[in-house]
Amino acid sequence: MPQLKGIPVVADVAHPRSGEKYLTPQGFTAIRDGIKNGGAAAPGPLARKPAWLKAPAPTGTGFRAVRALVREHRLATVCEEAKCPNIGECWNAGTATLMLMGAVCTRACRFCAVDTGNPRGWLDAEEPENAARTVELMRLRYVVLTSVDRDDLPDGGAAHYAACVRAIKRRNPLTAVEALTPDFQGVLADVATVVDSGIEVFAQNIETVRRLTHPVRDPRAGYEQTLRVLAHAKHTRAGVLTKSSLMLGLGESDEEIDATLADLRSAAVDLVTLGQYLRPTANHLAVQRYVTPAEFDRYRALALARGFLECVAGPLVRSSYRAERALERNNAGLDNRNHAT
Repeated sequence: MPQLKGIPVVADVAHPRSGEKYLTPQGFTAIRDGIKNGGAAAPGPLARKPAWLKAPAPTGTGFRAVRALVREHRLATVCEEAKCPNIGECWNAGTATLMLMGAVCTRACRFCAVDTGNPRGWLDAEEPENAARTVELMRLRYVVLTSVDRDDLPDGGAAHYAACVRAIKRRNPLTAVEALTPDFQGVLADVATVVDSGIEVFAQNIETVRRLTHPVRDPRAGYEQTLRVLAHAKHTRAGVLTKSSLMLGLGESDEEIDATLADLRSAAVDLVTLGQYLRPTANHLAVQRYVTPAEFDRYRALALARGFLECVAGPLVRSSYRAERALERNNAGLDNRNHAT
């Protein structure tokens, strides 16, 4: 077993355990689920979830058709990789989320279970055309493109991101594209590269309130940095919709939630989503509280009063939940009254 700075690296293992270092097919090391065992948070049992966090099994004609295409052509979607509870709703609606630039992130946020490592400049040159083909095969009317952070690349991957958008638009001119991007280390020229690629929506997640930004997010991320990125996206193209997302249940107060919403509006953010933080493994940050469906309705009303075009809020909401319906002012069809409190 090879060693990396005194830490064993598992080679040629198909399924390394959570928190274990392993060797990727591209030849660099990564940590499964992003956080080493006992590294960022005191390991502990995963809390029992309340009844309102149970999601119905995905079903429907549209879902089955998309799933068949995904299986037949071995397509990769964040919807499946992240085990998203809303996969049935979104696939039935002709919406899906693709993750660009690989599955290994250069950052290690303490809420996130994406693998962490240093890809050392690796990129798949065929990804733009493959992404475009995926959108075509899945007959998507709306696609969300997200990605890992790639601080190892000079531009954070902005040019590659833009190339993927342009390829999708060439092959699928009627498909709307939302880019849920990294912060590109706050380099505004790289933000503009993506905004000018032809997207309809630019998103960058603030994730949590100012006080909790560190320790929740990687030290290279920042509350003010995200606000600058979002403001510059709107400044670059006034017609692009801007969007951000906030996880709840990490210890934030109502006053801090409202202050964060006010800061996002000051950065001219149009859309916001609010969802429950769920601890992915025992090595990640613990859930401090489970926000009730009624509370999510109250926070949505607060956001709308702040002037957002829409706030999609609910226990199982993720940043790309029913993204194609964000402007219908109906909580994307979500009725939190259907859940027990």
